[in-house]
Amino acid sequence: MELTFRFAVKADTPLILRFIRELADYERLLSQVAADEETLACQLFEKKNAEVLFALEDGVEVGFALFFHNFSTFLGRLGLYLEDLYIRPEHRGKGYGKATLKKLAAIAQERGCGRLEWWCLDWNRPSIAFYRSLGAEPMSQWTVYRLSGETLRELAES
Repeated sequence: MELTFRFAVKADTPLILRFIRELADYERLLSQVAADEETLACQLFEKKNAEVLFALEDGVEVGFALFFHNFSTFLGRLGLYLEDLYIRPEHRGKGYGKATLKKLAAIAQERGCGRLEWWCLDWNRPSIAFYRSLGAEPMSQWTVYRLSGETLRELAES
């Protein structure tokens, strides 16, 4: 079996949403998915706020990575932030997750990025073990903070 990669195009929007929902279901967060095809198409392909890379086994999409650029003031360079990485369960254990991260690392290098980073749920032990096996280090001295929904609106209007 051959693994290849391709960047998503607007016609892939339904597939991207399907992968997002599959990932959310795996992460026990499906009820939080508010994205729809129209919003994704606008954000990904019209506004170009993020990119999607598909992993293909023999030409069939078996996983995806959604990523975008951030910026490190300390490095003075762009970074690549991986929002989602998902390989369908029946295709796991074949090295596709590692190959996808390797491809993203190459993209980061080609674009002059100083780092590649992502978040992982604390309970997701298989993923944590996988990331650590690649040499990724947890940022244990940092805590993620978030404003969203009503709290975000209230602050903006205060």
